Amino acid sequence: MFKKFFDLKKNFLGIISFCFILFIFFISLFAYVIAPDNTKNANSMNLSIHSKKPGFETLIVNLKGEEKQKFSFESIFFGYAVQTNQIPIIKYEIKGDLIHYLPHSSNDSEFQTIELGKAEIFEKKYYFGTDKFGRDVLSRIIIGSRISFYIGFVSVFISLFIGVILGSISGYYSGTIDKIIMWLINVTWSIPTLLLVIAITLALGKGFWQVFIAVGLTMWVEVARVVRGQVKQYKERQFVIAAKVLGFNDFRIITKHILPNIISPLIVISAANFAASILIESGLSFLGLGAQPPMTSWGLMIKDHYNYIILGEPFLAIIPGLCIMLLVCSFMILGNSLRDILDVKN
Repeated sequence: MFKKFFDLKKNFLGIISFCFILFIFFISLFAYVIAPDNTKNANSMNLSIHSKKPGFETLIVNLKGEEKQKFSFESIFFGYAVQTNQIPIIKYEIKGDLIHYLPHSSNDSEFQTIELGKAEIFEKKYYFGTDKFGRDVLSRIIIGSRISFYIGFVSVFISLFIGVILGSISGYYSGTIDKIIMWLINVTWSIPTLLLVIAITLALGKGFWQVFIAVGLTMWVEVARVVRGQVKQYKERQFVIAAKVLGFNDFRIITKHILPNIISPLIVISAANFAASILIESGLSFLGLGAQPPMTSWGLMIKDHYNYIILGEPFLAIIPGLCIMLLVCSFMILGNSLRDILDVKN
């Protein structure tokens, strides 16, 4: 299977999608190491340089505080809580032991001074520009990839856990149990996904983990239907009948003999659910029910800046939108490639 998947001539788009997903995974894992702004949630604000276009460069006066940022294992994955005071400036002059600088604000027309040993000056470039609060958009994109990416893992795990259990029970046992589970599946299936997620989110409360759980609890239905159909098909096979004759219990037959044979469709449906969970999380964040400030996610960035599309700074909403589109497309293409390789029949 692996040789067939990595055949560049036959599966070019699948390999590109897989590599892009791995790229986003490593970026999200080491976000605070890669991001230019490594403060927690990349929440370093400079209102004097808000809404600047991509490629904007400016001089920065970095005031040396009494407390310095200390490197730690925690800072690699969660960022620095302490932030040195950085002031964007237009120009500066050094006279003796003093630095005379002009802040990057239209309200400041006079030079300010600071001792030479208490500050350092460097040039900083904002590759994706700055948002309405003067925060680095590139850093917010990098750190925001964590929520948009990790929600797929959690929601897919929850959906597989619930869907495989209920689908296996419903498919293996007939009669009343099957009817009850199918009734639950049909009722859940009939409710619009986003509406159901919103209801669960409101019941659990707004927050980071609540969104993960809410999305996972709404995506198990499709998994259960696929598992139920596959189990019904395989329970009539001769090797399952032979296992029953040998006296194996139902749990062993399901877990050791049936489920290993339906891994292929589960892989394909998991890739599709991964993409769907990213879209659902983005929609919830856009509605204000997802990640809450000061946390950042791609959907929340669109929510904060979608009105800037008509105000001359469309990049503030377009950049996170493109990130969502590319990641979702990558998972959908990867799922289609796996379906073709595994020869899963719908």
